[in-house]
Amino acid sequence: MGEQLLVKDIDDCDIPDANLLITEDDTPVDNLASEKQQRLLVSSLYSSLQNQVFLAAANVGVYHTYTEPAIVPDVFVSFDVQTPENWWEKENRCYLVWKFGKSPELVIEIVSNKKGNELDEKLQIYEKMRVAYYIVYDPHQNLGEQVLRIYTIKGRRYLETTNNWLEDIGLGVTLWTGEFEGRNDSWLRWCDQAGTILLTGDERAQQAEQRAQLLAERLKALGVDPDSI
Repeated sequence: MGEQLLVKDIDDCDIPDANLLITEDDTPVDNLASEKQQRLLVSSLYSSLQNQVFLAAANVGVYHTYTEPAIVPDVFVSFDVQTPENWWEKENRCYLVWKFGKSPELVIEIVSNKKGNELDEKLQIYEKMRVAYYIVYDPHQNLGEQVLRIYTIKGRRYLETTNNWLEDIGLGVTLWTGEFEGRNDSWLRWCDQAGTILLTGDERAQQAEQRAQLLAERLKALGVDPDSI
């Protein structure tokens, strides 16, 4: 992984007053498709990485410096940090880099038009923050022919890569066509190194039910009542 921005040894007098920061403005910022895609990414991560400590969120402001407005990624993932216990406190409502002590390891932007600045202004901000992996998902190819762009930090700059396995965080991304919450479409999904997608909680439950039904059918074929076991 490229050198990640760490924040430590800050005197109390250098910590900005969180009450002066805008942590939410109640402005609707996304469409139905993007919202569902964000939820798929966040929910499948929490259902699959239950033994890891991390924070994944969608449409939550990230303050990398108190002199500039927050940037609001569609999805971000930060490892080895947890949601503060009292998340209603002003200083805990968004991701303050100086409070968590580090930038997120990964940020995803979902392109819905040509006005989002995903390949210039946002890229430069995440580059400055030393976010290890920056992913731009452009399902309708608004920014060009590429549906998926993956950037990894090398020194002070991003380099685009064709490798969808993100070695330093042990996650991969892949394009997948299937049904999520009743909608059959093409989706961006997490995967393991073999390319197997990480399942949501509902998908895990469906698989368990299918295995139970298959076992019951096999028992019946052997003349055994499944309910008697």
